[in-house]
Amino acid sequence: MAAYLNVLKKMKTMLVKRIITALIITIVGVTFIFIGGWPFVFFISIILAVASWEYWNMYRKGGYSPNAAVIFAAVVLLAIMRFQKGFEGGDIIITGAVLTAMAFHTISYELGQPNTSLDFGITLGGILYIGWLGSYLISIRFLPDGLWWLLLTIPTVGISDGGAFLIGTRWGKNKIAPRLSPKKTWEGYLGGVIFGLIGGALLGALCHQNAPQITIFHGLILGAIVSFLTPLGDLGESMLKRQFDLKDSSNLLPGHGGFMDRIDSWLWAACLGYYTIVWFFI
Repeated sequence: MAAYLNVLKKMKTMLVKRIITALIITIVGVTFIFIGGWPFVFFISIILAVASWEYWNMYRKGGYSPNAAVIFAAVVLLAIMRFQKGFEGGDIIITGAVLTAMAFHTISYELGQPNTSLDFGITLGGILYIGWLGSYLISIRFLPDGLWWLLLTIPTVGISDGGAFLIGTRWGKNKIAPRLSPKKTWEGYLGGVIFGLIGGALLGALCHQNAPQITIFHGLILGAIVSFLTPLGDLGESMLKRQFDLKDSSNLLPGHGGFMDRIDSWLWAACLGYYTIVWFFI
């Protein structure tokens, strides 16, 4: 009985930390989304830069040596270029990053550094995963009525994640991927889908008050896409961490781990949401 009560106490403490952290993230994030312009781009760039540091540090601790400078510079420049020129300038940055990274890792091999071919791939992987995908957050924000499209897409991720956590911790029994994420269950996943659908529809109705072209139907579709597919982003990041037996990418966000742990689903939601909006809604 005492052990059971201790588990409940730990769960309650974890939930409180998650709620407080999520509330702070929400307030700060929504503020910058409303401000828009360069402050928003700066805010997203900071988030992506910290996530790229966690990515680099994770592999560094695992015995690899990806190029931190190339990763950080390319990630931030991709975000800035996405704001200034859309997708037109990204090819230049990625080309420069590939050439610079290959030159660096080639020299590193000659100087005796092991695993340089893998380090080269890790460097480019971080740039594409965090920098290229993360920049879709900026792409959505600067669409016509992008303020409301972004406030529809990303909060739906949080609603879906919250539903999955609440349902999974209470009724979860059947594991989805025991090797990748032992605590995630099909019951939690189903709860996340239901919460995502309802949350997307409600957010669509709220956004409709300020952007009439956004409807409950749009919220329902985006809610379905986000809740069905973005858990793969969470599991994908778990795949990266499990190689080094890590639970979190860092401990910067109490109850949530690190920035990578927070944005893993956002990266998927941003790019999937962007193309759904551009191809079907606008």
